[in-house]
Amino acid sequence: MNTKYQELSEFSSHQSILENPSEGVRHFYETQMGLDSQKMQTVLQESLSKGGDFADLYFEYTFKNSVVLEDGIIKSSAKAVISGVGVRVLQGDQTGYAYTENLNLSSMLHAAKTAASIANHGSVSLHQVADFQSIVPSNYYPVIHSISDMEISHKIKLMQVAESYAKNYDPRIIKVTVSFIDSLQYVQIINSNGQIMRDVRPMVRIGVQCVAEENSNVQSNSSGVGGRVGTNFLEQNDHAKEIAEKAAKQTLLLLNAKQAPSGLMPVVLGPAQSGILLHEAVGHPLEADFNRKGTSAYSDRIGEKVASELCTIYDSGTIEHDRGALNFDDEGNVSSESVLIENGILTGYMHDRISASHYQIDASGNGRRESYAHYPMPRMTTTYLANGKTPAEDIISSVDRGIYCQSFSGGQVDISNGDFVFVPTIAYMIENGKLTSPLKNMTLIGNGPDAMSKVSAVGNDFAFSEGIWTCGKSGQSVPVGVGLPTVLISELTVGGI
Repeated sequence: MNTKYQELSEFSSHQSILENPSEGVRHFYETQMGLDSQKMQTVLQESLSKGGDFADLYFEYTFKNSVVLEDGIIKSSAKAVISGVGVRVLQGDQTGYAYTENLNLSSMLHAAKTAASIANHGSVSLHQVADFQSIVPSNYYPVIHSISDMEISHKIKLMQVAESYAKNYDPRIIKVTVSFIDSLQYVQIINSNGQIMRDVRPMVRIGVQCVAEENSNVQSNSSGVGGRVGTNFLEQNDHAKEIAEKAAKQTLLLLNAKQAPSGLMPVVLGPAQSGILLHEAVGHPLEADFNRKGTSAYSDRIGEKVASELCTIYDSGTIEHDRGALNFDDEGNVSSESVLIENGILTGYMHDRISASHYQIDASGNGRRESYAHYPMPRMTTTYLANGKTPAEDIISSVDRGIYCQSFSGGQVDISNGDFVFVPTIAYMIENGKLTSPLKNMTLIGNGPDAMSKVSAVGNDFAFSEGIWTCGKSGQSVPVGVGLPTVLISELTVGGI
């Protein structure tokens, strides 16, 4: 990936592009980058010079800023410009892919020729330039003022406020690190079907990490917030105070945490952040590439019962301003909300163009990539379990002895059999229907289909996470969202670390 550190005065404001994203991105690529329709037609023609069923061009121009404040000192500050185009040619389920950071015609033609080598059955005629159609999808993250346009001094001031709240929360807090990362991505996708899609994708993530010490006992924890938002997001709420106090409070809680017990027991997953367990244990195995290849625990199980009838699970790219929201995916497919599991019955997978063709259905808007230097594959957007009917307090009170998990640092799953391991960061013992001691040093061990079959209660307190998660797959990272109400799993294995 090409990363250039530079100041670009001509892009000091993104305001005009944000006001009309589709037209603004068109003007940017044609006027600033010199990429008119005729050049795109020429590159696509070269892409299909050896045949192929389909070709597309993925243009990206991303502005990325990051600042880290540690112990009152700016530890790092960086600005990056990521620019390039990826050329993809499909023939059946095979992919030819090449990319270049240079957007001149000769470099793009060389990438197109490389991608074209996957095909072997003669050239394909393209639509004429006049037939190209610009498609303007719904906008799920309208932004008036970009955070990327904020002066760095304003960002630092906000970070200093967060640091002050956390540091002054308790004298046992000995170290505070605040991070502020924002980006604005201009995307243009042109394909051999004659479609052009353009988008502006904002993103921000603000995080606070605290370290606390008491009697040589040192603990750390973090909190964050983010999404596809603009400056009004920072103005509407006191996010700096909220995440700082949450990080400090959770870190202090761990100072008095007890060693977790081990064995089989009921586990209650708290709302919002616990959705990361659903993302890993169920979401990844439902990505269609694994199922197309027969390597998922859910392969060839459409129509079967794979979870408790209390479970209805969605993946949606249409949650407004959510971290996983997309107006269209990285193949140019319009985003949608897909029902993956309905009342415990497996109803579908998450598809990119290749898997959709294999299953002879429409793509679901889940073809995603990290950047122009990567080809797309089926990936989650925002994955969540639908709201239930049981009050959360009734769920907790129904457990005589078990574990309540509030948040996680992440986890991993074996796609082939669904086995997973997760590490809760904030958890409590449940005793006689009440939350008692905070716990530390624990893991949750289980199997996705088995755990979902043991969901015995679903709360009515659904919430999406705060917009902090990034998902990794096959060496690519993309932003995602998760959501969950309080959920009771009747039995999981709890283990120590």
